[in-house]
Amino acid sequence: MTPTLAHDAAARRTAAVQAAAEQELVGEDQPVIGLLDAAGIQESAAELHAAFATPGTAVTHTFAVKAASLVPVLRLLAAEGVGCEVASAGELALARAAGLPADRIVFDSPAKTTAELRAALALGVAVNADNPQELARLDALVRETGTASPIGLRVNPQVGGGTIEALSTATATSKFGFALRDEGATDRIVRAYADHPWLSRLHAHTGSQGIPLELMAVGVRAAYELAERINVHARAATGRQQITTIDIGGGLPVNFASDEVTPTFRAYAELLRTTVPGLFDGRYALVTEFGRSLVAKHGTILARVEYTKTAGGRALAITHVGAQVATRTVFDPGSWPLRVLAFDAKGRPKSGEPVVQDVTGPCCFAGDIVAHRRELPLLAEGDLVALPDTGAYYFSTHYAYNSLPRPGIYGYDGDANEPHGVRFTTVRAPQTLDEIVAESGSANADALTGPR
Repeated sequence: MTPTLAHDAAARRTAAVQAAAEQELVGEDQPVIGLLDAAGIQESAAELHAAFATPGTAVTHTFAVKAASLVPVLRLLAAEGVGCEVASAGELALARAAGLPADRIVFDSPAKTTAELRAALALGVAVNADNPQELARLDALVRETGTASPIGLRVNPQVGGGTIEALSTATATSKFGFALRDEGATDRIVRAYADHPWLSRLHAHTGSQGIPLELMAVGVRAAYELAERINVHARAATGRQQITTIDIGGGLPVNFASDEVTPTFRAYAELLRTTVPGLFDGRYALVTEFGRSLVAKHGTILARVEYTKTAGGRALAITHVGAQVATRTVFDPGSWPLRVLAFDAKGRPKSGEPVVQDVTGPCCFAGDIVAHRRELPLLAEGDLVALPDTGAYYFSTHYAYNSLPRPGIYGYDGDANEPHGVRFTTVRAPQTLDEIVAESGSANADALTGPR
């Protein structure tokens, strides 16, 4: 996103906050909501396409569904030419519900069941096998079904981790993929392709937030070099190029410190062109699996300040945004610090001398704090706080602590300079108390106390 587009997105967000307050989308009855900037998502999709566009090279972009498991988001991205990368049967069902055709879906998971594999092959979606046992299952299923699904192996290039250990997928002991640098591993992988001529893809995903671009590019280069070796062997044995598609995964990190979009898709694509030039010479089709970087900057959590008080000389704002919607930030604030924007009850940006204060959530444990010691205009009862950059993994992936309801999520568009012109559409309706009770087994209330 260019600086101009980032400025426009920030203006749209401010207008949406005011409009949400004026239209009572957020308030007493609905004290926390999620807001999605549809135009911003479209802009990011366009930038992704432009960054990787290369004459003679077919590129399929897919969206990592786990980043925003919302059917309307998947359908919006599909309309912008972005498919789906799924990591479970549930995510596959969401992609299908969004109308994605099989040839724009990739199925990755380290724990696919035989039934899930059979269903994926019946649909014709692409599958990346994670380990030798899964490859053996696929071998039997391919013989049984004669599927037309493109199938590949996921490899772990073992190039190291980033600043967030839990999100580093290319460490020496990562659970993902065929370990590439273990003793004898490369020879075994080359042999696996020779023994399974229907394997036509190679997949590597080096990491996610906290992984530097240079390390990501090294991981892609390792996959490319392996593909070249496999194809040399295949040409010698059969006269054909066996691997035709390289799936480079996703993992572009997001800047949570400001509205600036950095790194950009273009910066990463240019680094890949320098680091792995053969990737773009037309011999391979490419697949990407970006998630967070497509949607994070276009989501905002908006919550009401219920009470304020002081404790130990510290000002505290008790809000409705906590671990249930900002799980990663609450449990790992050092890795996932979020900005906090202060608004008054009418949705207007607050002004005034900054005061050091904690912004806390509604969950009943002491660590439910989304912002520690932040300098903000002093918050008051009824004010609103906004957490920008939360369009990925936050309000779409609810943590049901204290049986707090999933918040409503609303897309917005309209004139960034005129709140009255902002229009909202419901992406996901707020969860009702009846739904919470039903999910908690109310239909089986007598299961443990009735006759046995």
